[in-house]
Amino acid sequence: MKTLLAIIVAACGLAALADMPVAIPGIGEANVTCAEENGWKFDVCAEEKQGGTAELSISLLSKDATPRVPPKFEVAFSVPQVDAWHRWSMESERVTMPPDWRSALEPRLCFGFPLVAFIGGDDRNRLAVAVSEAKRRVRIDAGLREENARLTWKIAFFAEPEAPISAYEVKIRFDRRDVFFGDAVSEGMEWIVRESGISPAPVPEAAFDPLYSSWYSFHQNLFDRDVEAECALAAKMGMKVVIVDDGWQTEDTNRGYAFCGDWEVSKRRFPDMAAHVARVHALGMKYMVWYSVPFVGEESRNFASFKGKYLYINKSKRAGILDPRFPEVRSFLSELYAKALREWDIDGLKLDFIDNFRFDGKDPAVAENYAGRDIKSLPEAVDRLMKEIHAAVTAVKPDALVEFRQQYVGPGMRQYGNMFRAYDCPGDATANRCRIANLRLTSGKTAVHADMLMWNTEDAPESAARFVLSSIFGVVQYSMMLRTLPESHRKMMTHWVDFSQKHRDALLRGSFRPRRFSQMYPLIESENVAERIVAVYGNGTVADLGAMDRDIYLLNATTGEDVVVDFCCEDAQAEAFDTFGASVGMIHLKRGVQRIKMPKCGYLRICK
Repeated sequence: MKTLLAIIVAACGLAALADMPVAIPGIGEANVTCAEENGWKFDVCAEEKQGGTAELSISLLSKDATPRVPPKFEVAFSVPQVDAWHRWSMESERVTMPPDWRSALEPRLCFGFPLVAFIGGDDRNRLAVAVSEAKRRVRIDAGLREENARLTWKIAFFAEPEAPISAYEVKIRFDRRDVFFGDAVSEGMEWIVRESGISPAPVPEAAFDPLYSSWYSFHQNLFDRDVEAECALAAKMGMKVVIVDDGWQTEDTNRGYAFCGDWEVSKRRFPDMAAHVARVHALGMKYMVWYSVPFVGEESRNFASFKGKYLYINKSKRAGILDPRFPEVRSFLSELYAKALREWDIDGLKLDFIDNFRFDGKDPAVAENYAGRDIKSLPEAVDRLMKEIHAAVTAVKPDALVEFRQQYVGPGMRQYGNMFRAYDCPGDATANRCRIANLRLTSGKTAVHADMLMWNTEDAPESAARFVLSSIFGVVQYSMMLRTLPESHRKMMTHWVDFSQKHRDALLRGSFRPRRFSQMYPLIESENVAERIVAVYGNGTVADLGAMDRDIYLLNATTGEDVVVDFCCEDAQAEAFDTFGASVGMIHLKRGVQRIKMPKCGYLRICK
């Protein structure tokens, strides 16, 4: 049954709106509030949808269609905390139930996802709420009200400076279905994509290839001969892509950004970039280059050239943040990247720090009456910039690889890139696993990558392999100095690179289930029609192997040499392999729950 509430605001003498109550099927009463309408009309409509979800639609129309600064408004509601134990968001990797006074998230086009879910026992969805606004910043406060033990929500729109507009529409989706929480999250994200009119960029097969990154192995101390030597070993180990990170464009090694902005190759480090790229290509590897998109450093020649065209100056990074509302800023960046692909024959880009396209206080354009800017809205300008970059890059190479890093991997970012990487977590296998899992639930067909792997070479290869197995449901990026790596470590890595490619469809594109969010996903499974891959990370966690309807691979990513499994079939023989891929014999499985011996960071293969 459809519930409709329309509020028409008079042209003059506007008073602050009281709460506008509207009944949300399955939720209860929500309130839409706006303190200062300033000549806007609100239409609010709630509707129950098929399958047990509901939607709230809010439309704003300016009087006489005259562009005006849109009013700030909020949507508030609450539900009882009944079998709801944890809050999930894209940023969730440490389990929490925040109080409502410390629960704020602020997603926008290039930062985060406008979806929050509360999870009950056994990973069941209790309430997943998605907002169709995928460009502008939305403030979402969703936490526990201590006075009444209710899950309280407040969703605020136009929480930062916004240019004048004449109309606005947004929807909020409420999902209280008793389903696996990952399904509620994934379906909510796809709803956002549809409602926002987002068309995700095509994903070339190379986006799923194993990759070598220069960052943790070299940081900024890069030279062409060293990159080539590492790529020669990486190619032999099965890696097919290299990302050359920060350092190729500067003589400075102080980890800052004062020298970004000119983007000229350091001739001391890379005397002939095109010839260097050609030599890496000859090894059978694709080549990607890092750029910090918004930054123009104080030590660059371009810093003075773009004076007056910055959103703000980041003093800690010693760089100006370009304002993409200027057409010359957008054309500079688009042509910069297209030129790199043309002249060096590189295969893709790692585009960094896009989340810095934001305001640091007031919008500087307002005092200048938007002089020189052909777009007034910053979110619209960022969207235009990224679309222009994508068009320019793919015009040179239609299958160009473009990587974005968490935090700026929201649903809108799927339009401009094809690789989403987990946020930096050096040496933290648990964080990598959780970030990959969250990205897999929210990124559709976009390739999800691990943060680059690094570990101490004094560790045993069986222990170092936990970093690999914690990342194996994403594309693994390696960033160890291969030339100085112990041979046993290279042997372990070579095996797992091979394993990840033989099973890439099931691992990277299969039906994905990260289990037990409350324990930070100690059990993850993914399957296609041919095979099911189950990885157990928590000591004592029971691995349910499922039905014997396809081949099963059980990965032991615990710290020990035994795993608890639940086997639902009659007796079976499983072949065991160590972390180097060598067969170490057969293991007998019987029906029911049992503890079995397994090689540390090895696996079992159970054939159908």
